[in-house]
Amino acid sequence: MRAAPPAFHILAKPTGAICNLDCKYCFFLSKEMLYPGSRFRMADELLDTYIQQLLEAHQVPEVTIAWQGGEPTLMGLDFFKRSVEYVEKYKRPDQRVAHTMQTNGTKLDDEWCAFFKENDFLIGLSVDGPQEMHDAYRVNKGGEGTFNQVMGGLDYLRKHEVEFNILCTVHAANADHPLEVYRFFRDELGAQFIQFIPIVERATEQLLPLVNMGWSEKSGVERPLYVQQGN
Repeated sequence: MRAAPPAFHILAKPTGAICNLDCKYCFFLSKEMLYPGSRFRMADELLDTYIQQLLEAHQVPEVTIAWQGGEPTLMGLDFFKRSVEYVEKYKRPDQRVAHTMQTNGTKLDDEWCAFFKENDFLIGLSVDGPQEMHDAYRVNKGGEGTFNQVMGGLDYLRKHEVEFNILCTVHAANADHPLEVYRFFRDELGAQFIQFIPIVERATEQLLPLVNMGWSEKSGVERPLYVQQGN
């Protein structure tokens, strides 16, 4: 019988696929249709059980509780206050627990960010670059760009000195502008850590010659290079 791993990482999605945005590239947009009648909300009893079992299963002193979506802030602040209470209830004396959340940032305000600061949350903020690039795909239910709302959320994070990083999706609107995107995150947003998720074609050994031919025809354009680790 295989022994349980001493540590592992789980991304919990308490709202399932539910989100307040309608990003054009999102693979979750129609997922709710697959589960008719589902509430798409983690019940409090399940939250209690999840936190308890997650902490019990880790045989290492450092545990990360990570929330993602959909959009996790749609659960409401009280849900995450309870999650912190359950952590304090169930963690062992030798355990140190880190809290993280990936969010689109549109629902953040003083109350949310004061809570994040008080409980040392690390926030991943989804931004796809400067406004024109971001708004090309990250739109609300009315099809309008969300850049200004996200920047408003970032202002609250800064105001309360909440640690944050940036998650950027690489797509048709920003793939040809890597330096502009990077400098925007570094210089204008003050990001210390940036993660990129490509949803563009991956260049395999067979396709690389075609890619090179294509770039040879694009004089004066920055050539982005994205290196993938693993398969």
